[in-house]
Amino acid sequence: MRALVTGAAGFIGSHLTEQLLADEHSVVGLDDLSTGAHENLAPVLGRSRFRLVRGTILDSETVDELVSGVDVVFHMAAAVGAFVIRDRARESLMTNIHGTENVLAAAHRHGARLLLASTSEIYGKNSTVGLGEDDDRVVGSPLKSRWSYSEAKAIDESLTDCYVRESGLGAVIVRLFNTVGPRQTGRYGMVVPRFVRQALDGSPLTVFGTGEQVRCFCHVHDVVPALIRLATLPRANGLAVNLGNSSQVTISELAARVIALTGSTSSVEYVPYEEAYGSGYEDMLLRVPDCSRARELIGFRPVRDLDEIITTVVDDQLLGRRSRTAAVS
Repeated sequence: MRALVTGAAGFIGSHLTEQLLADEHSVVGLDDLSTGAHENLAPVLGRSRFRLVRGTILDSETVDELVSGVDVVFHMAAAVGAFVIRDRARESLMTNIHGTENVLAAAHRHGARLLLASTSEIYGKNSTVGLGEDDDRVVGSPLKSRWSYSEAKAIDESLTDCYVRESGLGAVIVRLFNTVGPRQTGRYGMVVPRFVRQALDGSPLTVFGTGEQVRCFCHVHDVVPALIRLATLPRANGLAVNLGNSSQVTISELAARVIALTGSTSSVEYVPYEEAYGSGYEDMLLRVPDCSRARELIGFRPVRDLDEIITTVVDDQLLGRRSRTAAVS
C-alpha cells in the first residue's frame, strides 16, 4: 500500500507513519511543523519507503500532487489543542475546514481511499455515558471560540459524507477520544503530558475547573492499528467510528495517579476556567465513548490501562530530558 499521512510529524501521525512502515507500506508524510516536530519522525527518517514533505494542507497543488501517487490518505492534520483554538481560532478554522476540503477533493479526483481523523469534540456537551456515533451533538454558541473546533470538525465530517454519498468516495470517519502516549506534548493543552511535566518539575498540577470532569484515555498504540484496519475495510465505508477507552477517571483522580506514579511531591492546584482559558469558556462533565461499532467491525479492544498510559508518558519525558542534558554537556 502507498499511503499519504497528513500531519505526519504530529503525535498520532508520527506513530501511524512508523507503524505503516513497519507493516512494509510506503509512506509520504505532509506536515508544516507548526505543532508537529521533526524529531517525532526520527525513527523513520532516512528509510527508503518514507518521504517527508514540508508543506500545508492549505496548499491545494501540493496536496493534489501527493494524493495522486497514493492508494490511501490518512488525514490526521488539524489545528488541535485547547490553547491553540483559544489563541488562534480563525487560523484554526481555516486549516480544519479548507485544508480538509483540499484533501477530500484530491482523494476524489485520484480515486484514493480516505480516513478522516475526527474527534470526540463532535459530541459537545452531550453527557450521555456511552456516546454512540448516532447520538446528537449538543454544542454551545458559535460565538464562543471553545466550540469552533467542534464546529469545524463537524463540517469536515459533513463534507466527507457528501463525497461518499454524492461522488462515491471511499472514506471512513474516526472519532478519537483522548488519545495519549509518547511524543504528545502538553504545550497545547493536553492534560496527561501537562500533568506529567508538572509532576516531574515538582510544580503544582494545575486542574482547570472543579476536577470532577470525567474523561477516558486511550493509548496511541491501541489506536494506531485500528486506524490502519479501518482505512482499508470496505465495510467501514461511509461510517463514523468511535475509537477510545471506556474506562472512566475524573481529572482530580488523574492528577493523583500522576503524582503517585512519578513519586512527585507536587500538590494539586485548582484554576478557574476563566483564568485558564478566558471568559465564556464552557466544558462538559462527562465524555465516555461507546466503541461497540469499532469492536464489531475490527474487534477493537484497548489493552493498555491508565497506569500504563501515564507510565509511557513519564518514560518519554524523562528520556527527552536526558537527551537534552546530554546535548548540552
